[in-house]
This record gives sequence, C-alpha cells and structure tokens, in this order.
Amino acid sequence: MQPIMLNRWWIYQRERFPIVAHGVLIAVFSGSAFGYSVLLRGGTKMQNFSSIIVAFVSVFIFFLHLRIADEFKDFEDDLRYRPYRPVPRGLVSLRELGWLGVSTGIIQLGFALWLAPTLALLLVLVWLYFGLMCKEFFVHDWLKAHPLAYMWSHIVIVPLINLYATACDWLVAQASPPGGLFWFLVASFFNGMIIEIGRKIRSPKDEEFGVETYSAVWGRRNAVLAWLGVVGLTAIASFISAYQINFTTFVGWLLGILVMAAVAVAWLFLRQPMTKWAKLIEKMSSLWTLLVYLCLGIIPLILP
Repeated sequence: MQPIMLNRWWIYQRERFPIVAHGVLIAVFSGSAFGYSVLLRGGTKMQNFSSIIVAFVSVFIFFLHLRIADEFKDFEDDLRYRPYRPVPRGLVSLRELGWLGVSTGIIQLGFALWLAPTLALLLVLVWLYFGLMCKEFFVHDWLKAHPLAYMWSHIVIVPLINLYATACDWLVAQASPPGGLFWFLVASFFNGMIIEIGRKIRSPKDEEFGVETYSAVWGRRNAVLAWLGVVGLTAIASFISAYQINFTTFVGWLLGILVMAAVAVAWLFLRQPMTKWAKLIEKMSSLWTLLVYLCLGIIPLILP
C-alpha cells in the first residue's frame, strides 16, 4: 500500500473511527460481556484467551461496520450540510469503505468458523439485523417521522452484539445461554441509548442546519430529561445484572455516585446551555458506560 493511501486512511480513522480510543472502549465492552457470561456460569477467571480475542476482534468489526453504514446512509446529507467530512470531501470513497466492510466481514466469519462453527449462525443473525438497519426496516419515512422509534430500533443492535460476545464463552463451552443474561442485555440496550442521546445534545450555537440532534428535535429540556430517564433505567437494569453475579454492594455505590454526577451535569447544561456543558454530557455518557461495563464483567473477576 502506498504511503499516500496509508495517510488517507490514517486521517479517516482519526476523524471518524479513532482506533485507539474506540479500541479501549470496545475491549471493555467485549471483555465485560465475555466476563459476565463466565461469572454467570460460575467461573472465577477468564481462561480461554482465543475466545476473548475472537470476541474483541468481532465486536470491533461490528462497530466498524456501523460506522461504514452511517457513511452510506448519511452521504447525501453530508454532501449538502457537512462537506467537511472525509467522504464528501473525497478523502476516501464509499466504494473503498464498502470493500473494507466486506473484507472485515470475511475476517469475522473466519474467526467464528475457527472458534466454533455454530457461532457463525449467531453471526448471521446479527448480520441480518444489521442489514435491516441499513435498509431502515423498509419504513424509512415512518422512522424519520418518529425519532424515538428510529433510535430504539437501531440501538437493538447493541445487545445483539453483546449477545454474540457472550456466546464466545457459553456457546464455545457447549452450554446454553446462562440464566440472568437477559438483564445484562437490557442494561447494554439502555447504555447504548445513553451514548446515543448524550452525543446528540448540543448547545444552541453548536446546532447545525440539517443535522437532527435530539436537542433540536425534542427541545433542549426534553432531550436532557430523556437522557436522565435512560440513565435511571440503565441504573436499575445494571443493579439487577449485578445481583445475578452477587456483586451488588460495589455496583450499588458506583451507580449512586454516577447518577448524582449525571444529575449535576444535566443541571449545569440546563442552567447554562454552553458548549462545554454539552460536551460534558457526552463525556459523562462515555464514562458511565465504561464504568458500568467494567463493573459488570471485568472487575468482579479481578477482585476477590
């Protein structure tokens, strides 16, 4: 590959899919799902490192595919309203991104077949839902007119990805999905909503014409209240998830602190809707998600 091509892709990842930053979050995400499954099955440590690697690589590719799908979905709007983004300004093409998606999908399939052939069936299930997402479930106009339905229908992919990561443990061990897994998947669904809403709350001066943020569509106050509501639902689901693995004391204290911090951040933004407070909501969303996943599937395996 020529240096100029490497440089183009380096710029693209820096702007649209930072490998290092995303890699850390995805490592926690996949590690938590894998570890939670281990804990539910009565394990005390992660032992199957090949399964852990497959879970991480597969989840990383899933999120890469979501980014690529967004590039295709938003291309027309980006040309019109956001020409500064890499694809509309010609840094990389949709064709190149398409081939990247296909090649990495082949890697996913190869890993699944190598680890456990039956894992490929679950991979196909996630792919099928992903395909429906890309087609917006063949009800594009209706979903565009109903932002809440649009959001939750797309966030469902998050627990599906989590289910796949857990399967790298229980399915490879030739076991059934462990009891209690449901609440972890519910928590992951609401965690996805926290990230989705939190990253689309902006100060009035940062709103862009043609960009449908939740603060623009729902109004600033309603968007913040919706974010806080999802924070509360995630806290409940996370606590129940912690109960399944007998780790409620640590998680309970953490969730209490995080909820109070989220309320404080929301209050600051509503009181002064400035860029720095909007950014703080986004950062709080990432911190919340990171700490919750750490506490549900990784820290319990480290602490005695």
